[in-house]
Amino acid sequence: MTDLHSDIITGLPPGKNASQPTYFAFAAQPDVATTATPLAPLPERLNDRYRLERLLGVGGMSAVYCAHDALRAQFGDPQPYVAIKVMNDSHAACPDANALLFSEFALTQHLHHPHVIRLYDYAVDGPSQRGFISMEWLQGAPLDRVIAECPQGVCWDLLQPLALAMLDAVVHAHLHGVVHGDLKPSNLMLGDNGLRLFDFGLAASNDARLLGLPRLQRERIAAWTPGYAALELLEGGEISQASDLFALACVLYELAGGQHPYHHCSAKQAKTQRLDRTLVCPPHLPRACWPALQLALKINSVARRISAQELRAAFSEANRPRWSRWLRPWHAPPNPI
Repeated sequence: MTDLHSDIITGLPPGKNASQPTYFAFAAQPDVATTATPLAPLPERLNDRYRLERLLGVGGMSAVYCAHDALRAQFGDPQPYVAIKVMNDSHAACPDANALLFSEFALTQHLHHPHVIRLYDYAVDGPSQRGFISMEWLQGAPLDRVIAECPQGVCWDLLQPLALAMLDAVVHAHLHGVVHGDLKPSNLMLGDNGLRLFDFGLAASNDARLLGLPRLQRERIAAWTPGYAALELLEGGEISQASDLFALACVLYELAGGQHPYHHCSAKQAKTQRLDRTLVCPPHLPRACWPALQLALKINSVARRISAQELRAAFSEANRPRWSRWLRPWHAPPNPI
């Protein structure tokens, strides 16, 4: 194991000596000794089924490929292509890499929503012993590209359905005890089948049924995206629904105005420069939505007193006339007997 891996993944909990390396990427650590094994190269075919054809994207911890699924093709599936996610070489050499990837699979598979990516399976390739996730192949444009192509922001007729789709996905995850942990435009894909939220690699759960899954020792891994990480995360706090909401609010602001609310500064920098005091309503956002979005953008988590459900309600109600809430369906009185 390289020094880099040792700094990030392995460590010594109380009572262990240097001859007993243990899992350190996770808060819940197995009480067994593990050692790193030489990393086998990623094969062109995984488990003699998935032929990796091209690289779709690379993140800080993983890579995603488009792959031809021989089993789907054998039985005549007209779309035999899937996406395959593997840990990249710098993390795959760590002894707990497969467990980390399985944790992401288990958390995401727990969610069933039209705006959350669909995962098919988790497996370990026999010859290379590298774990991988097979999932739907998303074809479309990530929201960072949409934002780049709309420097003045997205008009409300397009913004509202996009916002509601994003909020629906996050509300669903939160209701099922899953916090995404890395919401940002590049983890949201807009395609022919609508919007998809993906990449739950930094996710966590407070669902009792999922508490046995391996969890990242986040004090050892600074994996946040600075422009979207809430202040409490940068200060060593736990991810939460509130931190998800801050990141989502930044994305919504960008879509509505074409610019990041804090000019892509980190929350720490934004706090120091008091950038929250100069926020203005984006041009394509109805004024009725602004108080809720402004609340979600609060740098101080204590002041961020709003839920994803409440923010969704604000975006949903924006087109309704103010007086419509007092209207009730009219029903004819019953005929006298």
